[in-house]
Amino acid sequence: MANAQVQFQSADSSRIDTTAAGADKPVRITSPVKATMMAAAFPGLGQIYNRKYWKIPLVYAGFGALGYSIIVNTQNFDSYLTAYQDITDDVASTRSYEQYTAAYESGEIDPALEADNYNSQTNSWVKDQMLNAISYYRRYRDLSYIGVGFWYILSILDANVDAVMSDYDISPELTLRVEPVPVNTIYGQTMGLGVSLTF
Repeated sequence: MANAQVQFQSADSSRIDTTAAGADKPVRITSPVKATMMAAAFPGLGQIYNRKYWKIPLVYAGFGALGYSIIVNTQNFDSYLTAYQDITDDVASTRSYEQYTAAYESGEIDPALEADNYNSQTNSWVKDQMLNAISYYRRYRDLSYIGVGFWYILSILDANVDAVMSDYDISPELTLRVEPVPVNTIYGQTMGLGVSLTF
């Protein structure tokens, strides 16, 4: 039969273990307010203040990726919007839609050309596809703008948390030991599992 025991021991808090690795090095205390304000003023400054230099490329990589997404989605949105306007206007010379309708002849889908092979069903289908593309790229452009805001807030929170945790210390006196111990029971002595936590 096995039993378990848990023992708590408190170490003398007034004693400082100078033999512990790094005990003689001063701990740099940072201000969470200052780190937050610097990160809010300019992305990456909070990470510099906290001396977490390896995070700076991550901050700007996130902004770069979101910025690229905004540019690409905006360009595609504008291009499809212009193409849709060209296929729905009454001006025969505006044909920017041709870059998206290579499978069809222009006269087949543009009523302004007044061609003999004009097909209203094809025209309607092409316009629907363009409207879907416009909606798609507008949605992801807007989500990319929202993503920039979230990434900005996340970089501020990261700087704040790093500053708060800068003086967080794990004491060398904090130990956890698990070992077998003899346990007296009504059936006699048996072996149990002892858990010793020192803090």
